[in-house]
Amino acid sequence: MERKEINQKEINRAEWSNPDNWSVGFYFSKKDSRTWVPKSIPWMGWTVNLGNRAGAFWMIGFLVGLPLLIVLLMSFACGK
Repeated sequence: MERKEINQKEINRAEWSNPDNWSVGFYFSKKDSRTWVPKSIPWMGWTVNLGNRAGAFWMIGFLVGLPLLIVLLMSFACGK
């Protein structure tokens, strides 16, 4: 009996296609090795894989870093 091996590219494609891995535009799959994946509607761009450690760090960076950057820019603009 021949055993068919699945490579990571096929796993990534299958995981991305699985609607259970998508929730309100967010993608979460620990089996998918990619950090950045096309959105569920690919022409709309890319999103992070929150099931991947690097993807989670990117999201935290956006959530913390962007408001911090805005506060810093506003403080410099106001001269304080």
